[in-house]
Amino acid sequence: PADVIALPFSDEQQTVHLGASRVGEKALEAGEVAVFVVAGGQATRLGVDVPKGTLKITPVKHKSIFRHHAEKVLALSRRYGRPIPFYIMTSESNDAPTRQFFEKNDYFGLKPDNVFFFQQEMMPALDFDGKLVLDAKDHIFTSPNGHGGSIFSLKRSGALDDMKRRGIRYIFYFQVDNVLIKIADPIFLGFHIQEQAEMSAKVTPKRDPEEKVGVICRAGGKTKVIEYSDLLDEQRYATNPDGSIRFSAGNIAIHIFNTDFVERLNAQQHSLPFHIAEKAIPYLTPEGKLVRPRKKNGLKFEMFVFDALCQAKNTVIMEVDRNEEFAPVKNAEGEDSPHTARDLMVRLHTKWLIDSGAVVPLDAEGKVTGPIEISPLFALDANEVKRKLPLGYEVKPPLYLGP
Repeated sequence: PADVIALPFSDEQQTVHLGASRVGEKALEAGEVAVFVVAGGQATRLGVDVPKGTLKITPVKHKSIFRHHAEKVLALSRRYGRPIPFYIMTSESNDAPTRQFFEKNDYFGLKPDNVFFFQQEMMPALDFDGKLVLDAKDHIFTSPNGHGGSIFSLKRSGALDDMKRRGIRYIFYFQVDNVLIKIADPIFLGFHIQEQAEMSAKVTPKRDPEEKVGVICRAGGKTKVIEYSDLLDEQRYATNPDGSIRFSAGNIAIHIFNTDFVERLNAQQHSLPFHIAEKAIPYLTPEGKLVRPRKKNGLKFEMFVFDALCQAKNTVIMEVDRNEEFAPVKNAEGEDSPHTARDLMVRLHTKWLIDSGAVVPLDAEGKVTGPIEISPLFALDANEVKRKLPLGYEVKPPLYLGP
């Protein structure tokens, strides 16, 4: 198991986290932090073919995922008195509609020169005979090169040079579909800076041994992610003396990189490996007819961003509460769906209100009796809610607290 900074329960731990937060806040006030979102996917698993960030997600105002994130960046910029640049990696398939969505919505209050779009690079696929695949008479099939490709797209697009010109030292990385993301979390930043880390990661304890998430651990003297499919059963089901899962540090794709570290990875040849995935790939028949197979017929090649962890000289692995920081939108229904994400947003905002001394109507199961939404432009956390609402504030759902 990797060394993990656990959730703070004791007063002593709370004090350590508070000290880290102050370090992170100084970096934000100094303009040394950039926000970087990986947003190259289409929402095809959700039944629509649009950039995932354009989906309506918030429980009361039905704001898009992009707007929700952009308002957090804007609120942080106002809190720390510095514009925080927002870098958005798109893909070949969704770059134009993503840019148009931001332009149509006036960048959600952000200044356009502080929003930097760039495309992820593509990789050709192979069929099982090792041949390139045509999907048109004059076009080789390609697909995105994985979220690990973001390391190299930052450099090739000019985004990394733009960061260095702005004096950015730390890049806060996340994936667009996590609607509970605590963007540029100063506690996480602070631990990263204090430990002189080059790359860091947030984790949550696995729900159970079978949960399909990579596990951050130590192997060969290095911190790395082992994919769930690569864990042996004896490791997957191993337990600690108290019965808890031994390898439980589930990777949730929230990272901090140093800009110098990204520069070094780009200077090395083949610094991240390609992973092979068997997929169903559209292809042309010899007669020129396009076929979209249902069965796997070829190989795609992807890089994973977490493979960079083992190349960092120092790392920080920090545990967080998944109910407060991790609500991915992956599936149309069931687990990790828009419904579960909205429910987690309502639960978190309800908790903020209760912690602030508000009177919240709850049902027999302890759930609020209607939807609640707190705009990032009103409050980014429970402490800000407490400062802005009078003690005993009476909540009457549906409730929206905004600017």
